[in-house]
Amino acid sequence: MSNSKVVLITGAAKRIGACIATTFHSRGYRVLIHINESKTEGENLALKLNQIRKNSAGVFQADFNDQNQIEKLAEDSLNFFGRLDVLINNASMFYPTPLDQAQQPDWDELFNSNVRAAFFLCRSLSSELRSRSGCIINIVDAHVDKSLTNHPIYNMAKSALKSMTKSLALDLGPSLRVNGVSPGAILWPPGLENDTSEASKNKKEKLLKEIPLQRLGKPEDIANASYFLCENETYMTGQVIKVDGGRSLI
Repeated sequence: MSNSKVVLITGAAKRIGACIATTFHSRGYRVLIHINESKTEGENLALKLNQIRKNSAGVFQADFNDQNQIEKLAEDSLNFFGRLDVLINNASMFYPTPLDQAQQPDWDELFNSNVRAAFFLCRSLSSELRSRSGCIINIVDAHVDKSLTNHPIYNMAKSALKSMTKSLALDLGPSLRVNGVSPGAILWPPGLENDTSEASKNKKEKLLKEIPLQRLGKPEDIANASYFLCENETYMTGQVIKVDGGRSLI
Protein backbone atom coordinates (compact mmCIF):
# COMPACT_ATOMS: atom_id res chain seq x y z
CA MET A 1 0.00 0.00 0.00
CA SER A 2 3.05 2.29 -0.19
CA ASN A 3 1.70 3.84 -3.40
CA SER A 4 -1.93 4.17 -2.27
CA LYS A 5 -3.61 7.57 -2.43
CA VAL A 6 -3.32 10.06 0.43
CA VAL A 7 -5.99 12.40 1.80
CA LEU A 8 -5.54 15.32 4.20
CA ILE A 9 -8.66 16.13 6.23
CA THR A 10 -8.74 19.24 8.39
CA GLY A 11 -10.65 19.13 11.66
CA ALA A 12 -10.65 15.34 11.52
CA ALA A 13 -10.38 14.34 15.19
CA LYS A 14 -14.09 13.75 15.75
CA ARG A 15 -17.64 14.02 14.43
CA ILE A 16 -17.94 14.43 10.65
CA GLY A 17 -14.19 14.85 10.08
CA ALA A 18 -13.37 11.60 11.84
CA CYS A 19 -16.04 9.79 9.84
CA ILE A 20 -14.58 11.13 6.58
CA ALA A 21 -11.14 9.91 7.65
CA THR A 22 -12.47 6.46 8.54
CA THR A 23 -14.45 6.18 5.31
CA PHE A 24 -11.53 7.07 3.04
CA HIS A 25 -9.22 4.80 5.03
CA SER A 26 -11.64 1.87 4.69
CA ARG A 27 -11.49 2.32 0.92
CA GLY A 28 -7.71 2.13 0.69
CA TYR A 29 -6.55 5.69 1.29
CA ARG A 30 -3.76 6.67 3.64
CA VAL A 31 -5.06 9.40 5.92
CA LEU A 32 -3.58 12.60 7.33
CA ILE A 33 -5.58 13.85 10.31
CA HIS A 34 -5.40 17.55 11.15
CA ILE A 35 -6.29 18.53 14.71
CA ASN A 36 -6.20 21.68 16.79
CA GLU A 37 -7.32 21.22 20.39
CA SER A 38 -8.67 17.66 20.11
CA LYS A 39 -5.27 15.99 20.49
CA THR A 40 -6.42 12.89 22.36
CA GLU A 41 -9.26 12.16 19.94
CA GLY A 42 -7.01 12.64 16.91
CA GLU A 43 -4.23 10.44 18.24
CA ASN A 44 -6.71 7.72 19.20
CA LEU A 45 -8.21 7.80 15.70
CA ALA A 46 -4.78 7.49 14.08
CA LEU A 47 -3.89 4.63 16.43
CA LYS A 48 -7.08 2.82 15.50
CA LEU A 49 -6.46 3.26 11.76
CA ASN A 50 -2.84 2.17 12.03
CA GLN A 51 -3.92 -0.95 13.87
CA ILE A 52 -6.18 -1.78 10.94
CA ARG A 53 -3.43 -1.07 8.41
CA LYS A 54 0.12 -0.35 9.48
CA ASN A 55 1.62 3.06 8.65
CA SER A 56 -1.60 4.33 7.07
CA ALA A 57 -2.41 7.39 9.22
CA GLY A 58 -0.67 10.41 10.69
CA VAL A 59 -1.69 13.31 12.95
CA PHE A 60 -0.77 16.99 12.58
CA GLN A 61 -1.62 19.85 14.91
CA ALA A 62 -2.19 23.37 13.60
CA ASP A 63 -4.01 26.43 14.90
CA PHE A 64 -5.69 28.07 11.92
CA ASN A 65 -5.42 31.50 13.53
CA ASP A 66 -1.67 31.29 12.89
CA GLN A 67 -0.55 31.59 9.26
CA ASN A 68 2.82 30.00 9.99
CA GLN A 69 1.10 26.90 11.35
CA ILE A 70 -1.08 26.67 8.24
CA GLU A 71 2.01 26.73 6.04
CA LYS A 72 3.75 24.17 8.24
CA LEU A 73 0.73 21.86 8.03
CA ALA A 74 0.93 21.96 4.25
CA GLU A 75 4.66 21.21 4.27
CA ASP A 76 4.42 18.43 6.86
CA SER A 77 1.48 16.84 5.03
CA LEU A 78 3.45 16.61 1.80
CA ASN A 79 6.50 15.19 3.54
CA PHE A 80 4.76 12.53 5.63
CA PHE A 81 3.89 10.06 2.86
CA GLY A 82 5.62 11.90 0.01
CA ARG A 83 2.41 12.55 -1.90
CA LEU A 84 -1.06 14.05 -1.59
CA ASP A 85 -4.08 13.27 -3.76
CA VAL A 86 -7.04 14.80 -1.93
CA LEU A 87 -7.54 17.80 0.35
CA ILE A 88 -10.76 17.97 2.37
CA ASN A 89 -11.32 21.31 4.09
CA ASN A 90 -13.62 20.26 6.91
CA ALA A 91 -12.37 22.30 9.89
CA SER A 92 -14.89 24.80 11.19
CA MET A 93 -15.75 26.96 14.17
CA PHE A 94 -19.46 27.53 14.74
CA TYR A 95 -21.16 29.81 17.23
CA PRO A 96 -23.65 32.72 17.17
CA THR A 97 -22.50 36.31 16.69
CA PRO A 98 -25.55 38.61 16.97
CA LEU A 99 -24.80 41.90 15.27
CA ASP A 100 -24.84 43.95 18.46
CA GLN A 101 -22.50 41.53 20.24
CA ALA A 102 -20.04 40.51 17.52
CA GLN A 103 -16.39 41.44 18.05
CA GLN A 104 -13.29 41.50 15.85
CA PRO A 105 -11.89 38.27 17.41
CA ASP A 106 -15.13 36.48 16.43
CA TRP A 107 -14.68 37.62 12.83
CA ASP A 108 -11.06 36.48 12.78
CA GLU A 109 -11.72 33.08 14.36
CA LEU A 110 -14.74 32.21 12.23
CA PHE A 111 -13.18 33.34 8.95
CA ASN A 112 -9.80 31.78 9.74
CA SER A 113 -11.24 28.37 10.58
CA ASN A 114 -13.91 28.25 7.88
CA VAL A 115 -12.27 29.79 4.82
CA ARG A 116 -8.88 31.52 5.21
CA ALA A 117 -6.97 28.38 6.19
CA ALA A 118 -8.72 26.42 3.45
CA PHE A 119 -7.66 28.99 0.85
CA PHE A 120 -4.01 28.99 1.87
CA LEU A 121 -3.87 25.20 2.10
CA CYS A 122 -5.24 25.09 -1.44
CA ARG A 123 -2.57 27.57 -2.53
CA SER A 124 0.26 25.62 -0.91
CA LEU A 125 -0.91 22.17 -2.00
CA SER A 126 -2.38 22.84 -5.44
CA SER A 127 0.83 22.03 -7.34
CA GLU A 128 1.07 18.57 -5.77
CA LEU A 129 -2.67 17.95 -6.16
CA ARG A 130 -2.52 18.96 -9.81
CA SER A 131 0.38 16.60 -10.44
CA ARG A 132 -1.79 13.76 -9.07
CA SER A 133 -4.93 14.83 -10.99
CA GLY A 134 -6.38 15.19 -7.52
CA CYS A 135 -9.41 16.66 -5.87
CA ILE A 136 -10.32 19.30 -3.30
CA ILE A 137 -13.53 18.96 -1.27
CA ASN A 138 -14.80 21.88 0.80
CA ILE A 139 -17.34 21.13 3.51
CA VAL A 140 -19.66 24.11 3.25
CA ASP A 141 -23.10 24.36 4.94
CA ALA A 142 -26.68 24.26 3.70
CA HIS A 143 -27.21 27.55 5.54
CA VAL A 144 -25.19 29.45 2.94
CA ASP A 145 -28.38 29.63 0.87
CA LYS A 146 -30.75 30.08 3.81
CA SER A 147 -28.97 32.07 6.47
CA LEU A 148 -29.06 31.02 10.09
CA THR A 149 -30.42 33.70 12.43
CA ASN A 150 -27.85 35.42 14.68
CA HIS A 151 -24.90 33.79 12.88
CA PRO A 152 -23.96 36.52 10.36
CA ILE A 153 -20.19 36.02 10.52
CA TYR A 154 -20.43 32.22 10.24
CA ASN A 155 -22.91 32.58 7.36
CA MET A 156 -20.55 34.94 5.54
CA ALA A 157 -17.53 32.70 6.11
CA LYS A 158 -19.25 29.62 4.72
CA SER A 159 -20.63 31.66 1.80
CA ALA A 160 -17.05 32.69 1.05
CA LEU A 161 -16.02 29.02 1.11
CA LYS A 162 -18.74 28.21 -1.42
CA SER A 163 -17.57 31.07 -3.63
CA MET A 164 -13.98 29.88 -3.28
CA THR A 165 -15.05 26.42 -4.44
CA LYS A 166 -16.39 27.83 -7.68
CA SER A 167 -13.48 30.22 -8.24
CA LEU A 168 -10.78 27.61 -7.70
CA ALA A 169 -12.59 25.12 -9.92
CA LEU A 170 -12.07 27.60 -12.76
CA ASP A 171 -8.50 28.45 -11.81
CA LEU A 172 -7.18 24.95 -11.08
CA GLY A 173 -8.71 22.94 -13.92
CA PRO A 174 -8.32 20.83 -15.90
CA SER A 175 -6.13 18.55 -13.80
CA LEU A 176 -7.51 19.46 -10.36
CA ARG A 177 -11.21 19.33 -9.52
CA VAL A 178 -12.75 21.40 -6.72
CA ASN A 179 -16.20 20.62 -5.29
CA GLY A 180 -18.14 21.12 -2.10
CA VAL A 181 -20.55 19.26 0.15
CA SER A 182 -23.12 21.24 2.13
CA PRO A 183 -24.39 19.33 5.17
CA GLY A 184 -27.84 19.98 6.57
CA ALA A 185 -28.87 18.63 9.97
CA ILE A 186 -26.40 15.78 10.44
CA LEU A 187 -25.59 15.78 14.17
CA TRP A 188 -27.26 17.58 17.04
CA PRO A 189 -25.09 20.41 18.37
CA PRO A 190 -23.08 19.32 21.44
CA GLY A 191 -25.29 21.35 23.79
CA LEU A 192 -28.45 19.76 22.42
CA GLU A 193 -27.24 16.23 21.78
CA ASN A 194 -27.70 14.84 25.30
CA ASP A 195 -30.24 17.35 26.57
CA THR A 196 -33.38 15.46 27.63
CA SER A 197 -35.40 18.50 28.73
CA GLU A 198 -38.86 19.12 27.35
CA ALA A 199 -37.64 22.31 25.65
CA SER A 200 -34.87 20.38 23.92
CA LYS A 201 -37.27 17.66 22.84
CA ASN A 202 -39.62 20.23 21.34
CA LYS A 203 -36.76 21.95 19.52
CA LYS A 204 -35.61 18.66 18.01
CA GLU A 205 -39.15 17.74 16.93
CA LYS A 206 -39.63 21.15 15.31
CA LEU A 207 -36.42 20.79 13.33
CA LEU A 208 -37.24 17.29 12.13
CA LYS A 209 -40.63 18.49 10.86
CA GLU A 210 -38.76 20.91 8.59
CA ILE A 211 -36.94 18.03 6.87
CA PRO A 212 -38.85 16.12 4.15
CA LEU A 213 -37.04 12.90 5.10
CA GLN A 214 -38.08 13.50 8.75
CA ARG A 215 -34.75 12.49 10.25
CA LEU A 216 -31.22 13.65 10.86
CA GLY A 217 -28.54 12.66 8.44
CA LYS A 218 -25.46 10.71 9.48
CA PRO A 219 -21.77 11.65 9.25
CA GLU A 220 -21.46 8.78 6.78
CA ASP A 221 -23.73 10.70 4.39
CA ILE A 222 -21.18 13.51 4.19
CA ALA A 223 -18.24 11.11 4.02
CA ASN A 224 -19.85 9.10 1.21
CA ALA A 225 -20.71 12.25 -0.76
CA SER A 226 -17.10 13.42 -0.43
CA TYR A 227 -15.76 10.07 -1.60
CA PHE A 228 -18.23 10.03 -4.49
CA LEU A 229 -16.97 13.40 -5.71
CA CYS A 230 -13.36 12.23 -5.49
CA GLU A 231 -13.60 8.77 -6.98
CA ASN A 232 -16.95 8.06 -8.65
CA GLU A 233 -17.81 11.24 -10.50
CA THR A 234 -14.80 12.69 -12.27
CA TYR A 235 -16.69 15.05 -14.61
CA MET A 236 -17.89 17.37 -11.86
CA THR A 237 -16.09 20.48 -10.69
CA GLY A 238 -17.24 23.73 -9.12
CA GLN A 239 -20.34 22.06 -7.73
CA VAL A 240 -21.67 22.17 -4.17
CA ILE A 241 -23.95 19.25 -3.31
CA LYS A 242 -26.51 19.69 -0.53
CA VAL A 243 -26.86 16.68 1.75
CA ASP A 244 -29.75 17.93 3.87
CA GLY A 245 -32.65 15.51 3.59
CA GLY A 246 -34.48 18.01 1.40
CA ARG A 247 -34.69 20.70 4.07
CA SER A 248 -33.58 23.43 1.66
CA LEU A 249 -36.74 22.77 -0.39
CA ILE A 250 -38.98 24.14 2.33
